[in-house]
Amino acid sequence: MSESMAIRGGSPLSGAITVQGAKNAALPVMASALLLRGRRLTLERVPNLRDIHTMSDLLRHLGAEINFENGRMTIDVPEELKWETPAELVRKMRASSLVLGPLIARCGEAVLPLPGGCAIGSRPIDFHLKGLARMGAAIDLEQGSVHAVTSGLSATRVTFDFPSVGATENLLMTAALTPGESVIENAAREPEISNLAQTLRAMGAYVEGDGTGTITVRGTRELESATVRIIPDRIEASTYLLAGLMTRGDITVNGINPEYLAALLSKLREAGVDFITTPNSVALDAAGKNWNGVTLTTSPYPGFPTDVQPQITAALCMAEGTSVIHESVFDSRYVHVPELRRMGGKIDTLGNTLIVIGVPKLSAGEVRASDLRAGAALILMGLAAEGRTVVRELKHVWRGYENLMEKMASLGARVELLPVEDGDE
Repeated sequence: MSESMAIRGGSPLSGAITVQGAKNAALPVMASALLLRGRRLTLERVPNLRDIHTMSDLLRHLGAEINFENGRMTIDVPEELKWETPAELVRKMRASSLVLGPLIARCGEAVLPLPGGCAIGSRPIDFHLKGLARMGAAIDLEQGSVHAVTSGLSATRVTFDFPSVGATENLLMTAALTPGESVIENAAREPEISNLAQTLRAMGAYVEGDGTGTITVRGTRELESATVRIIPDRIEASTYLLAGLMTRGDITVNGINPEYLAALLSKLREAGVDFITTPNSVALDAAGKNWNGVTLTTSPYPGFPTDVQPQITAALCMAEGTSVIHESVFDSRYVHVPELRRMGGKIDTLGNTLIVIGVPKLSAGEVRASDLRAGAALILMGLAAEGRTVVRELKHVWRGYENLMEKMASLGARVELLPVEDGDE
């Protein structure tokens, strides 16, 4: 069943919100619990999201016991784990692939159906598999599933062709339970990687170089119980700042390190947007102001995040002048463009490049979310457009935004959930 949201747009948003824990940090940290044997991992500031519950169900299937309440999660891992993962859970989200490395390291064997998630282009797990093979896992693809087995993993040096976040996380976790020194070259540098590295250090592994392109891990055969806090969600923070911009309001986002938002803030500054940062917040004031078009290219951290591309595309639909956006991370991340056009966005597509010509005002309408961040972009369009907008297929949005309705209402947004209609899925 998929809910829809009705938005009465055209009013400035004003106020402050506190950022949730980062979904993209919590999921790999949860998966890392599988490295433990008869131990507990305790997590603070875990967001209450669909993907978190999917990962919890997956870990429970494998044998873990999980308690989750008010942002605090405990994961108790038994001495023995199952190593086959169920297709119905794995195909719900891309991050399911993060259990592959820990299972191989712990059990010497794993079966993983090829994972699902948002439909934003081909996202193969080749880098994961090549890295695991280099560490000593024999990999076979049979009937849509990865079958991996090893008689013993070995520390090694792996160089990625592309700084894949998921592959870096998988290899980092596997190396933590593999004695010897492993080195990951051209590693992803995202803050979420450092949150995982912090977790592994708390468990007793030696990890250094996270946040750079070279990570060194000295693994051990046994890891210890640990307690870790999940970092703030930079994508959620970005989304609310852009909501403030598009509604010409003033919004303060608390609980975020502005360094995580450096690429976005640089583009907002270039566009002529006023904001103030503290070590723990960003306050944006767009009351009665216009902003200019910009040119940007998405790229791995610290570049402009692909997960904010749909939302800033929405904002640039209202900019003065022309913007050029090039998507270099995913090959089909423009599925949302026809829906933005339905609401008055003037956008031309040239391969993986968008040409966005700003318009004075947007049009309310009925639109459908094709994926998580596209859904967020459509909600932003609805907040900015005068009149009543209906955004359908909110099931995607619930995967990434905690208490979205409550937070938007606290900022003055006029939003309501609509009953599920016959035929909605």
